[in-house]
Amino acid sequence: MPKNNRRAFIKNSALGLSAIPFIDLSIPLFNNATDTKTLSINVFSKHLQFLDYYQAGEVAAEIGFSGLDLTVRPKGHVLPEAVHTDLPKAMQDIKKAGSHCTMITTAIESVQNPLDVAIIQAAAKEKIGFYRTNWFKYPPNVSMPQALLQYREEIKKLSEFNQQFNIIGCYQNHAGTSIGASFWEVEAILKNANQTYFGTQYDIRHATVEGGYSWQNGFHLLQSQIKTIVLKDFKWVKKNGVWSAEDCPIGEGMVDFGSYFKLLKKHGLTPPVSLHLEYDLGGAEKGNQTIKIDKKIVFDAMKKDLRAVQKLWKEA
Repeated sequence: MPKNNRRAFIKNSALGLSAIPFIDLSIPLFNNATDTKTLSINVFSKHLQFLDYYQAGEVAAEIGFSGLDLTVRPKGHVLPEAVHTDLPKAMQDIKKAGSHCTMITTAIESVQNPLDVAIIQAAAKEKIGFYRTNWFKYPPNVSMPQALLQYREEIKKLSEFNQQFNIIGCYQNHAGTSIGASFWEVEAILKNANQTYFGTQYDIRHATVEGGYSWQNGFHLLQSQIKTIVLKDFKWVKKNGVWSAEDCPIGEGMVDFGSYFKLLKKHGLTPPVSLHLEYDLGGAEKGNQTIKIDKKIVFDAMKKDLRAVQKLWKEA
């Protein structure tokens, strides 16, 4: 796709100039008279996997995102086994499209895995600053405390390896039964890491699901180790007699963004942000390469959530 065809691409995707104004990326996304610090908001490329690298970068730039949080994992934008050839191409195309990529989402688990090592090396070569790991699971034949000690050693080794390549690894807190649903699990596995090169990707949605009213305790426990953050929202719904956490657009759910953003500002934290859209978007929410709805609906949802974050940050 020619470099100057960005507007044509968006228009042909049924987005149109009337739907998304072209935003000057030199102008800060936030303008708060009492707090001039801004957030660098990247869109999770999982939700744009129906587009190629150039097109994904193009859409991110047009909507007003700082860049892409690129998926470099199985079924991602870049496959681990092709990282040495495809990641440089992805970075080149994203930059040509007018966007950036400083963070990636991976399935990295261990320095003993050659593919994991290859991803770190390739990402560092492209001057990517942050990567998110996979989630660790409790082995069935090992006690939970022993498992935490084993994963603590894996994280320590990753942090030491990261130091060699000047890149930062992040472990995401995530609702469910994998390690990281509890803030204390995350704190435990990070204990021996070189904290300059390994920390946490703090996810306020999952923190609220698991922490309820106590999510602020989890924030205070981990705040000194927060390297990147994820933004998304949810609400509890009952279907067929079963309660579950259902994702929804930013500001329409149960996440207390006002209190959260005030805490971030209080601690002077403005880490890179990955904005997720996990609610129903015709398969885009799942990372499908073919989606069942018009691209315009996906792009409009991204724009709406980005605007909601901007507003909530400014008001906090």
